[in-house]
Amino acid sequence: MNSASRGRMPQVKIIAKNFMDMVASLPAMKLDKLYENAFICGAILRSLPPLAKKYVIQMLYIDVPITAKSMEEWVFPDGSSMHRVAIDRLIKLRIFTDTADRRRETTYRINPTFQTNLQKLLTLGEVLPREPMPSDITVRLPSLEDLEVYALEQWECFLLQLINSAQAERPSNISSSMMRILQRGLLSQREKGAPRLTESVFQFLLMDTNAQLWYIIREYISNSEERDVDPADLISFLLELSCHVTGKAYNSNTLTEIQKSWIKDLTDLGLVKLQQGMNESWFIPTKLATNLSVCLTDSSSRKQGFVVVETNFRLYAYSTSKLHCEILRLFSRIEYQLPNLIVGAITKESLYNAFENGIAAEQIITFLQQNSHPRVAERMPSIPENVTDQIRLWESDLNRVEMTPAHYYDEFPSRDVFEAACDYAREWNGLLWEDSKTMRLVVKAEIHMHMREHLRRQK
Repeated sequence: MNSASRGRMPQVKIIAKNFMDMVASLPAMKLDKLYENAFICGAILRSLPPLAKKYVIQMLYIDVPITAKSMEEWVFPDGSSMHRVAIDRLIKLRIFTDTADRRRETTYRINPTFQTNLQKLLTLGEVLPREPMPSDITVRLPSLEDLEVYALEQWECFLLQLINSAQAERPSNISSSMMRILQRGLLSQREKGAPRLTESVFQFLLMDTNAQLWYIIREYISNSEERDVDPADLISFLLELSCHVTGKAYNSNTLTEIQKSWIKDLTDLGLVKLQQGMNESWFIPTKLATNLSVCLTDSSSRKQGFVVVETNFRLYAYSTSKLHCEILRLFSRIEYQLPNLIVGAITKESLYNAFENGIAAEQIITFLQQNSHPRVAERMPSIPENVTDQIRLWESDLNRVEMTPAHYYDEFPSRDVFEAACDYAREWNGLLWEDSKTMRLVVKAEIHMHMREHLRRQK
């Protein structure tokens, strides 16, 4: 007996890796080449956890190996876990190299190329490959506040296009290179019609902006080889970009052709703003770009909440963002929208639609809790319990029966053969059901071939 599986697909886990994890994945030779640039060494230093930064500074002018035992004495006993994390990060980035001497004692030494260039940067200073353009050439540069608003609007526009790209009637302005990146995990292309949002999208939308950005940048770098681009060159450019000054204008003519194409893609994400003068063009890095090499724990902050959920399942979102409205539309029924207020309701139908699209109940609850308006965020719980319980119950309604592909066996020649078959199925963890009186059993489809071979040998 064969049975088709109609069970819900498992959630695809998105890992919001730090940009530095991509740097650490480079081959040793390319990492050493990166460290020949003093400003990249400075960017790497900014990315490190606080304790790792401390170790680098302490060993910056030490030219002999330091034993692991000696370094353990640099922290209090309750800091041993942070110590291991710091050492592990430094070794993965090849900033530290570890060796064992004749007494099998582990020692650490700082990478000499990294050490030399970081010393040069800290003591003598260095000049970036490109300097900010004079103010008499550039005109009407945006203020830092305006630039931050621009970056946020560009990023929200990108996320809006991601959501809208799944709707055939809404044309997408996402570039072909960015569309390929989204299709690696956030969009699935159907044979006919518009792309479909994958189960990972809502988890992606739950992340903070820095984590979302790192995810997109990680996929952008991973996709670079398909565009005949060396990932190390792209990483080097992004690290260099993070060393620029937020709000300053830099001449676009100092970029190579491939770098100009990268800048154009980064403009779509809000990392840079392009401007054109009479004879010159320039790009202006935003905070999103200069924060690329900042440690996640240094840059993360809780976003201002905007959602109020009442016990009658009514939902009020105090926001002017179109993105917020589209996210809420994924699991609720939007009734009307005012300039600064979105009113909707969480209904059984809207939640069933969300569940069918792969959004889990816990993800919806987490989103509502993380984005609770300050007036209700301090309440315990911030979302009424009857609402969260009902959301979970409606999800469980769809999961009462779990279908598993299986095979049915009967008409065994003897009880010994039947019992041997049951034992064999148990060993493979594939026995689903057995009836010893009538000598019938059901096993998982995945072990059918092994079971058939086992029964053949029993004859």
